[in-house]
Amino acid sequence: MEQVTLKVEGMSCMHCVNSIEGALKEQGISGSVDLKAGTVSVNYDAGKFSLEDIKELIEEQGYTVA
Repeated sequence: MEQVTLKVEGMSCMHCVNSIEGALKEQGISGSVDLKAGTVSVNYDAGKFSLEDIKELIEEQGYTVA
């Protein structure tokens, strides 16, 4: 398992948290949003997903991965 913390722009409320965490969970990826820090911490299987896949999942929800 790999762990990464990504800086994500555009998050401001619990809807943002639920949107990102839900999209990751649907793919079997564990993710946790920290609104104050503007980050998403993700644990994922590097054999199944690349870092680019993770970024794309977040960006598909309407946020920008910095």
